Amino acid sequence: MSDTQIPLPERLRPRDLSEIIGQDHLLGADAPLRQMIDQGHLPSIIFWGPPGVGKTTIALLLAQAVDRPFVSLSALNTGVKELREVIAESGDLLTPVVFIDEIHRLNKVVEEILYPAMEDFCIDVVIGKEASTRSVRIDLPPFTLVGATTRAGDLSAPLRDRFGIVSKLEYYSEEELTQIIDRTS
Repeated sequence: MSDTQIPLPERLRPRDLSEIIGQDHLLGADAPLRQMIDQGHLPSIIFWGPPGVGKTTIALLLAQAVDRPFVSLSALNTGVKELREVIAESGDLLTPVVFIDEIHRLNKVVEEILYPAMEDFCIDVVIGKEASTRSVRIDLPPFTLVGATTRAGDLSAPLRDRFGIVSKLEYYSEEELTQIIDRTS
């Protein structure tokens, strides 16, 4: 496929973390996340901020930087079954980066399933009814969860506390916008 056949938004997007303009507090040379990436370590992360500041793009490029599969989910369409299947399937080869967009919209049941999944890489499922009720533990391969939200205040404290990094992405400055325009023109 030639460059002209690739949709314009895809051609304009950075293809490497070094091409990201702005967000130096997160990706600058001395930023803690940059140091973790350089060491091959990627903690679970929440990116929050206004639309259009690069939350999804940065998540994808982080996965590429540490050479891991990237799986994207929407919080509105993700149930326990989908989450388990995505992690299990993509974890066969490498530790996947599982990205959940609009994570503040996760169903509360799915959110509670994430707690042991993030901490112990397992899901506890309750099966049966009344006297025959029992819990079954399903082991998951290790994964890194990256969530994006425009509404950090809507995240529950228990979910937010399970992330190694919670970082606000800032609007671009006038100088950064000029750099972006120059690069893309």
